[in-house]
Amino acid sequence: MTRITELENMIKHHKSLYYSGKPEITDFEYDQLEDELKKLSPNNPVLNLIGAEVSGLDKVRHDSKMLSLGKTYKIEELLKWAELDQTIGIYKVDGVSCSIIYENGQLVLAKTRGDGTYGENITNKVLWMKGVPKTISIKERIEIRGEMYCDESSFFHLSEEMTSLGLEKPTSQRNIVAGLVGRKENIDLCKHLGFYAFDVLGKVYETEVQKYDDLEREKFHTLELKLPKNKKDFEEIIDDAKLFLSEGHFLIDGIVFVYNKVSLHEELGETAHHPRYKMAFKFQGETKTTLLRKITWQVSRNGILTPVGEVQPVEISGAVVSRVTLHNYGMVKQHDLKAGDKIEIVRSGEVIPKFLSVVKTSEDKFQIPSVCPSCSKEVFIDDIRLVCRNFECPAQVKEKILNFIQRIGIDDLSSKRLDEMINKKLVTSIESLYDLTIEDFLTLDKVKEKLAQKFFDGINKSKSADLITFLSALGITGGAYNKCEKVVSAGFNTIDKIKAMKVNELSAIEGFAEKSSQDFVGSIQEKIQLIDSLIAKGFKLELEDLSSKPLSGLKICITGSLSEKRSVIESKIRDAGGSVVGSVSKNTNILLTNETEAKSSKFKKALDLGIDIKSEAEVLKMI
Repeated sequence: MTRITELENMIKHHKSLYYSGKPEITDFEYDQLEDELKKLSPNNPVLNLIGAEVSGLDKVRHDSKMLSLGKTYKIEELLKWAELDQTIGIYKVDGVSCSIIYENGQLVLAKTRGDGTYGENITNKVLWMKGVPKTISIKERIEIRGEMYCDESSFFHLSEEMTSLGLEKPTSQRNIVAGLVGRKENIDLCKHLGFYAFDVLGKVYETEVQKYDDLEREKFHTLELKLPKNKKDFEEIIDDAKLFLSEGHFLIDGIVFVYNKVSLHEELGETAHHPRYKMAFKFQGETKTTLLRKITWQVSRNGILTPVGEVQPVEISGAVVSRVTLHNYGMVKQHDLKAGDKIEIVRSGEVIPKFLSVVKTSEDKFQIPSVCPSCSKEVFIDDIRLVCRNFECPAQVKEKILNFIQRIGIDDLSSKRLDEMINKKLVTSIESLYDLTIEDFLTLDKVKEKLAQKFFDGINKSKSADLITFLSALGITGGAYNKCEKVVSAGFNTIDKIKAMKVNELSAIEGFAEKSSQDFVGSIQEKIQLIDSLIAKGFKLELEDLSSKPLSGLKICITGSLSEKRSVIESKIRDAGGSVVGSVSKNTNILLTNETEAKSSKFKKALDLGIDIKSEAEVLKMI
């Protein structure tokens, strides 16, 4: 399968270059690639790709209507709707809806949502897109629904290619998706688009989570699932989405929540407009135009130079805005941004306002920094980003230390104080914070003995941080507090267990997809020296002793309906020393279910693996 995928990508790449008049290989070499693919996968749709113009788009009827979504902008309304049952949440991708039909494991048809009853046949275009397998193992006729989108990096490269072809330069990620799927020529440009799958029709499932398991197994690109259990969880998901709204690599305009239990979907049904079992939480956005006065570049803790636009102050969504994010180098280059441009900005969900488009360009000259504004070392273009690779860069060092200070809970050390300590070379790394003496603090501006003692005590007090807080302060990729909490709650409750954690173990925890698990584990490995050094400085990381508790060390998976809210039962299990896992595996100790027959896939798997199956009452009796 790896070679088939490799051949598919090579054929699409060289076919695209051929039709744009820039072939890299001879016709014979290209034919050899097709011949090899034909031997390995005789009916592969890539063999039928046509890069020339198409005559038109056919209207195709949907098997079942593709409806819109009910929506709310108020968390109170969302929480009231969610009271009925357990929900899952995913980002609401701001793109174009798409339906893909597979028969006997082969992709046979793809269509837009259209008017909900009829869509337009875009099969020839979807075959170019990322995240769309051409063949799958499911043999029954099924329909995969999802969203076509264009991420920031792809948009940058698409813009360059369209310009080189003499086509009009695209103006936004949002509009270009519809523009490309509606084109009658240059359909190979759709290779810059992606597809996120989020629904499966035509196969029986008990839960939405099972659908995602199938989609991931079949190599579709999927979004990370969120499983909120209480108000705090919903608020954290919304906060994460707000951050992604500002900093994410593709556009979203909210979060889609759906009841996890599929039987409830059938029970609730649909209106003429939307399904009652889904709800979109959206962010209200307001746009304004203003003048871009200056572009400044800020250096992050990982060395990326982020452009910030200083704009003529304008009131938007109840706040006066004077600074906006310009995303990245690619966005600045793509739009030829410079001082004096009149730009459109947006503020959604009370997050940092961001650039949308250029309304009127100025006569000023486009320019980007050639050296890092912090250390004056050369910067490098890395796809859509400008990067400083000097690990001793003061800005990078400061941002790493400041992130640690804020998350570990050293409240009295401000960003300004940290600047002073770095300039005096009192602090050079996170570890060096714990070498500071009261005498060191007395060398700082306007610091007397009382304040020096306060700084010293605050730093040393942080050594008693719990394991979750400690992990979240390290700057682990994908290591926000709520994620670290899930890791520790799942049984990785010592530093030794954290260090030895494997990707497949982490991906078994709810909320961790394969990619996010790889990032998390890889980042932990990079920080082992820092972890060891901090422990040597006196961090205890002591957790409550659970060894004497009734469910100590037991991994418990839950399926089916319960007498109480699932979050209540999970809390009782964790309080008793157990950990809750999202799926059944050979490492699972107990399947908690009130079912008496093996109807669910988890029940069947537990039987196959010989895992202990207990009712809710039996587990509570153990507690």
